[in-house]
Amino acid sequence: MSDQLLLATKKGTLIIDRKSGRWTLRPIAQPGMAVSYAARDPRDGTLWACMDNAHWGPALMRSRDGGATWQDASRVVYPKGARYIEQLIPDPKAMEDAGKPIAYKQAALMKIWSLGFAGKDQPGVIHAGTLPGGLFTTRDGGESWELNRPLWNHESRGGDLFAGGATSKNQWGGTPAAMAYGEFAPGIHSVVVDPRDSDHFYVAISCAGVLETRDGGKSWAGCNRGMLNDYLPNPEAEWGHDPHLVTLCPSRPDRLWQQNHTGIFTSEDGARSWKRVSQKDVGAHFGFPIAADDKDPGTAWVVPLRSDQERMNLGDGLSVARTSDGGASWQSFREGLPQENCYDVIYRHALDASGDRVCFGTTTGNLYISEDRGETWRCIGNNLPPIHSVRFA
Repeated sequence: MSDQLLLATKKGTLIIDRKSGRWTLRPIAQPGMAVSYAARDPRDGTLWACMDNAHWGPALMRSRDGGATWQDASRVVYPKGARYIEQLIPDPKAMEDAGKPIAYKQAALMKIWSLGFAGKDQPGVIHAGTLPGGLFTTRDGGESWELNRPLWNHESRGGDLFAGGATSKNQWGGTPAAMAYGEFAPGIHSVVVDPRDSDHFYVAISCAGVLETRDGGKSWAGCNRGMLNDYLPNPEAEWGHDPHLVTLCPSRPDRLWQQNHTGIFTSEDGARSWKRVSQKDVGAHFGFPIAADDKDPGTAWVVPLRSDQERMNLGDGLSVARTSDGGASWQSFREGLPQENCYDVIYRHALDASGDRVCFGTTTGNLYISEDRGETWRCIGNNLPPIHSVRFA
C-alpha cells in the first residue's frame, strides 16, 4: 500500500504523506494555478502535474525530487494542419442545423486530461490524453511530444484531415467538459497501458468509446462490443459511447472496468466484449470515477450519483459502492461519510485504490480515505480547493 497521495486541485498540487498513522499535507505546489491531473511515474518516481491555467494555457510540470521543486516540461503542441470536424451541441437548434456542410476546425490544445505511463521496457515513454481528442507521446521523458497521427487520422473521426476533406463519417462526438474552453469537442481522459506489454494500451474518449492499439500506436481498433448507449437510436452502435473512466486490474489486465454515462461495465477478455453490471436498486449505476483492485479482478469501487439529470448524492449523503464478485452484486458503504446537507460530487479521476486503501476527493474540497477496502471512512482534509484528481503515489 502506498503511504503518499498526490492531488490535482483548482489551486495547485497537494502531496499528503502518511507518517506515524497520520496523513499530513505539505504546502501546496503551484499555488493559485489550476491542475487538471497529477500522477507519479512508477518507473522513476517523477511527479507530473497537468497545468490548466486560465491565463497561460495548458502545460506540464514535473518534479524529480519528490515534490520539493517543480520544473516546466516541454509544451504539448498540435502540429499545423491538425484539424477536426466541428461538433454540434445536441440541442434542438443544432438538430435543425445537422444537415449543414461539414466544417473543420484547426486543433489547439485546450487541456491535458490524463497521463499513461509505459512499463519499464519503455523508459521515458509517457502518453498524454487531451482535449480536443488527440493523444500525444513522449519517448524522452517529456523533452518532446508528438501527436499520434494514426489515432488522430482514424477513420472513425473522418480520416486524414491533414490531407484534405473527410473520407469517412465522423463518429466522435463532443464532451461537455470541453465547453469550459468554448468548444464542443472530444477528449481523451483514460490512457490504460497493459502491464504485460507496453505496446498494448487503450484510450477512452468522451464521446466516442474505447480504442486499443497492439503495436505501440501505429494502428487502432474500436473496442465497444457489448456497450449500450440508451440514448442512441441503436443502443448497440459501435461508436458514440460515453466512457467516464476506464481502468484495469494490474494483476489480471484482461479485466477492465468502465464507469460509463449509461452505467457500469466490465470486460473479462481484454475489452473484446463488455457487459453492463449496474444495479440501480443499490445505487450503483451513474457516476464518474471507478477504481480497480490491484490484485483481485472481481473487485472495484464507484462513487455513485443519482442520475445524469440529477447529479446529486444518493439520499443526500455520500456513499461508496463496491463489488467483490465481478459486478454480480454491489454493496453500499456510508459509515464515516456525511449523510445530510452534502453536495459533494467526485470527478472521474478523483478516486483511487492501493491495497486495502481507497481514497476520494470532492468538488467541495473534502478528502476521504478508507483503510478497510471502502467499508468505513474518515475525512483527512477539508476546506481544500476543489479536487480534480486523486492518485496514490
